[in-house]
Amino acid sequence: MNPIPTPTVVLVPGLRDHVPDHWQTILAARIAGAVTVPPPTDAGLGRDARVTALNDTLSRIRGPVVLVAHSAGVLTTVHWAARHRHPVRGALLATPPDFDTPLPDGHPGPETLRENGWLPVPRTPLPFPSVVAASTNDPLARLGRVAELARAWGSRLVDIGPVGHLNPASGYGEWPQAPELLHTFGCGASADTEVSA
Repeated sequence: MNPIPTPTVVLVPGLRDHVPDHWQTILAARIAGAVTVPPPTDAGLGRDARVTALNDTLSRIRGPVVLVAHSAGVLTTVHWAARHRHPVRGALLATPPDFDTPLPDGHPGPETLRENGWLPVPRTPLPFPSVVAASTNDPLARLGRVAELARAWGSRLVDIGPVGHLNPASGYGEWPQAPELLHTFGCGASADTEVSA
């Protein structure tokens, strides 16, 4: 009997997440073999370039993956899933923004998001198990709107409390709950895990 292969953890950042103190960066350093989707060059806000970058990353990985997406990376993931296939063991989808509702100042408006391919947001069930981690005080999405997305995607909704947008601007840093949620899909992280080259 063949053992079930350990999935590769693939981190899908949002539009602003490539910073050293972001929880995704910290998590990636604690998981052997973890892969982070690189930011596309000269993509601006374009959705297609980010979906292509995710698909290119997955095409180089043999075997199953677990996707760990944050913010607009969640929407990159659902747009990717509407067009492509790869053996995905599961997806942790943290604090998706509500692009259908005008975002706070300093963020792109609905028309800009539509022009760049982000709208409409797919609302079809994902073809793999998923957990949506929702903040109760996210400035980029009300909890009720995130719950609607989770239902549409067939995801399990997990209330992670008042963590803002779960980014350094909200005080995160390390997100201690992430490894626990990853165990749902048969993988996890530890401070003692060696990082492979």
